[in-house]
Formats: sequence, C-alpha cells, structure tokens
Amino acid sequence: MEIEECLDKILGKIEPSQTAESVRLEDGICGRILAEDVVATRNVPAFPRSAMDGYAVHSEDVAEAARVAPVVLKVQGELCAGDVPQKDADYDAGTAVRIMTGAFVPEAYDAVVMQEQTDYGMEQVQIYAPVKSYQNYCKIGEDIAEGAVLARKGTRITPAHMALFASLGIAEVPVRIPAKVAVISTGSELQNAGEAPEAGKIYNSIFWMLKGAIEQQGLSVIECPICRDDEDQLKAELMKALEEADFIITTGGVSVGKKDIVPRVLSEMGAEILFHGADIQPGTPTLGAYLNRKVVLALSGNPYAALANFELYFWPAMAKMLGSDSFLPLCKTAILKSEYNKVNKHRRLIRAYYEDGEVTLPSGVHASSVISNLTECNCFIDLEAGRKAEVGDTVRVRLLRGF
Repeated sequence: MEIEECLDKILGKIEPSQTAESVRLEDGICGRILAEDVVATRNVPAFPRSAMDGYAVHSEDVAEAARVAPVVLKVQGELCAGDVPQKDADYDAGTAVRIMTGAFVPEAYDAVVMQEQTDYGMEQVQIYAPVKSYQNYCKIGEDIAEGAVLARKGTRITPAHMALFASLGIAEVPVRIPAKVAVISTGSELQNAGEAPEAGKIYNSIFWMLKGAIEQQGLSVIECPICRDDEDQLKAELMKALEEADFIITTGGVSVGKKDIVPRVLSEMGAEILFHGADIQPGTPTLGAYLNRKVVLALSGNPYAALANFELYFWPAMAKMLGSDSFLPLCKTAILKSEYNKVNKHRRLIRAYYEDGEVTLPSGVHASSVISNLTECNCFIDLEAGRKAEVGDTVRVRLLRGF
C-alpha cells in the first residue's frame, strides 16, 4: 500500500476524544489543547486608558496649540495607573489632568498630550502641540471586545494565549485530557540504559526517542518493560496496554524473521490487521492493527525506520483523536543542496536538514539502524520511487516534530 492509504486506514479507526478537564493557569496549561472555544467575558481595556505619560485634555481646547503660542489649561489633579477619576471633579473645557501611562482617562477627555509637548505644569500646564481626538488614548475594548473568541476549540495553548486569558481574569480553561500512549519495546537483545553492557546486547534507544517526541507535545507515555521475544509476555503487555492507553506503539519484531512475533501475536489476539507493509523505505514492514477499539502501530526495530514511520502515522492520528490540527505534519518543498546519487526502487524517506527553503543531507552513514547523525537533522525528504534527485532539484520535505 501507499503510505497515504495506510494512514487512511488508521485514521478510520481513531475515535475523537470527548474527555476534558478544567485546568488552572498555574497548573501548566501551555501546550494543552482547548476542549471548547474561549470567549471574552469583558472588554480589554475595560475603561479608557492613557497610552502615554502626559495630560488628558479636550482635543478641541488644544487644536491651535504651538510652542510659540501655547494653550494654558488648569490642571485638575493627577491620575496614576490604578487610580479612579473623581465623579464630582470639574473636567470641563479649559481643564486638563496630569496622567500616567495605563491610568484611567476621565470620560470627559478625548485625548492625551505627551508630557514632552508641555511645560510639566502642576497647577497650570502649557500645551505646545495639538492632538487629534483619541490620540494617545486606548478606547474601551480596543485590545479585546466583549464576546470575541480568544481561541477556538482545538487550539494548542501558547504563552500568548495564557496572557490573553489572564488579561480577562480567566483563571482556568477547559482542555483535552492528554492522550496516553503505551510504547512496548520488543527484542531479547535489548537492555535498559544504565545497566552494565552485556555481550550480544544493545541499549534500547528507540523508546527514549519516541518518549521524548511524544512528551514534548504534551502527551503522556506509559512506560512498559522491555518485552523479550516471547509471545506470552507480549500478549500480557499488550493486554495491559489496552486497558491503560489510548494508542499503542510497539517497536521491533514486525518483519518476517523467526523472532518477529508481533504480527502473529496480534492476529492470535483477534486484531484486525489494517496493513502490514507499505511502499516506503525505510520501515516497509510497519504494521497497523485495531484491537479492542485501540490502534496498534507496530514499528521497525531500526531507529531511523521507527522514527520516520512514527512521524508518518502517529501525529495525524493524534490530530484526529484530540481534535487539533496543531499535530498535523508540516510539509514543504525545498531546493536540494546536497548530492544524492542513489536511485531507489521504492519511495524513500531520507534524513535531512531544512532551512530557508533549502535542504541538505547530513554527513555519515544513512542506514536505518544509524542514529548518530540524527542530531544534524530536522526533516526527511520524501523522494519518489525511481527518481534521481540532483543538486538544484525541488524536493518534498516533511519536518520532524521537535527536531
């Protein structure tokens, strides 16, 4: 199958999440997904506010003001940020109020003269320049109007959103409960980081790569013990994951070797095999299954193959599950700046680095088992089968999330 057809089969089984919770700003909502629209309950600013240190005036009073012929106004007190104008104060024509940035402008006045255009008078002030109506003046609702939608359902909350919510006094917002993802690493050859190296063993690097990618996007990872090439243990881990997780990933054991037990175990457990094998390299043996109303994505045991196919399928699945396009992959076209002489029989995902419309290949080996040069990458080139890509060609690029 083409990878697009494989993805459609996965998306056809993903059920949008309906679970949500209200979370306070101080409890860490940045990166969470809004479960409902957030609407402004009041105007910001809620009162007319000065944009300058200066004097609140009637713009008509100072229409002819000039440095050679200043207009003199009576100063009716001073207002600093946080002060409230006196209700019975005389703010009629011919008067002004000394005012600071952010202070409440008495409703009688319609403009603010910056202090640099005055003599800084205390009881009387000389105005040296005219101002237009509402100049240096923030109107009610100028920033946010009551009833305006601050952020739509499905929006990923950013620091700017947090500032918006706080500016309205909103202390908590409804957000989607993060998806729980179980990652099961299979292979009798694997051992955990921190353990003394054993002959014939390798450290489990794929788990930490996927865990980092998932948690960086605000989702939750259920850590499972390394699963030996043992069908009973794999069944037990899958059953536990089905109870706890919303989405399940396995790595390794998915090809056609003697110890590649994942396809057989899933079939024995009654899973619907959505696809097994895609017209893509690396990661051709990748498998998608549906078991107990949960999607299982079985990835290769080779690190780059696992990462590339994880990126292809996982993030669109999360976009549908959590109702947020922010998880969708970012695809671009770019000019190839490095040589790639290999002509592949299958569509190929080539690790690369994208910047300013250009894409280059990292140094070193490009085998799917090699991860040392992934630190030099932030994308992969999606190259058509049978194509020889030359320097200067336009190629398709998919940006890796978080790299």
